[in-house]
Amino acid sequence: MGSADQQWTKKTFTLNTGAKIPAVGLGTWQSGPNEVRKAVKAALDAGYRHIDTALAYGNEAEVGLGIKDSGVPREEIWITTKLDNPWHKRVQEGIDSSLNSLQTDYVDLYLMHWPSSTDPSDLKKHLPDWDFIKTWAEMQKLPESGRVKNIGVSNFAIRNLEKLLNDPSCKTTPAVNQVELHPNNPSPKLVDYCKEKGIHCTAYSCLGSTNSPLAKDQTLQKIADNKGKTTAQVLLLWGLQRDTSVIPKSVTASRIESNWQIDGTSLTDEEMEQLSNLPDRFKVCGDGWLPVKVFFGDDE
Repeated sequence: MGSADQQWTKKTFTLNTGAKIPAVGLGTWQSGPNEVRKAVKAALDAGYRHIDTALAYGNEAEVGLGIKDSGVPREEIWITTKLDNPWHKRVQEGIDSSLNSLQTDYVDLYLMHWPSSTDPSDLKKHLPDWDFIKTWAEMQKLPESGRVKNIGVSNFAIRNLEKLLNDPSCKTTPAVNQVELHPNNPSPKLVDYCKEKGIHCTAYSCLGSTNSPLAKDQTLQKIADNKGKTTAQVLLLWGLQRDTSVIPKSVTASRIESNWQIDGTSLTDEEMEQLSNLPDRFKVCGDGWLPVKVFFGDDE
């Protein structure tokens, strides 16, 4: 493809449902109170049309206010939110809570945030009589209500996807698997597996993180310098060129705008190759805090 005419900010990926998810969105994880509302408005003002949040982030109400502040019509915005782990037995209440906070009638994508059915009365324990297979069986009922357009999962490794897809109760293949993806956690096997099954991947923590080795990576810096782009912009291009949607998180208006300035640029095969083969490995989000293991080190 010619990089000069590459319009990443207009690009969408078609899900297995036929829905089109905008390639670039705004992530809101770890965005502090009072910052999110402004960040969402700044993103929508800049042209973003995809906003990602979750019940667990505790910021859905602010995200909803930011959307209202922007004046952009609801139907032009793709909203993703997620079912929190202690709510696995209460899927209907979970979506009700999110819609209520977001002040909207529907979300475009509803994800199971983690494959862990955590006991609400003790977050260190997993429910003895419930698991993500049962949660998915409940989530499959949502689209017919019209309150959820598409359903998917998040933080699912190949092993758990296999378990889900091979269960007779699984009638709907997840439309999306939202996972941590960046050159220090590229998970090529997982990305390929999802492609093969028709599951679209959204990359979270797509810029690594302040503490990741990417912050000081010379290869990345060199590619960015050659392109006259920021390292963040290069990381977004890497994610997009792997056919994953990207949801860079920022609360700084200037950075939100800068992350949007990627049209007309793309990475060469060689540059893609270099970034895909960086030696460092770093996970922003592990599973040590969960009552069950969900990452098995086999997605590389």
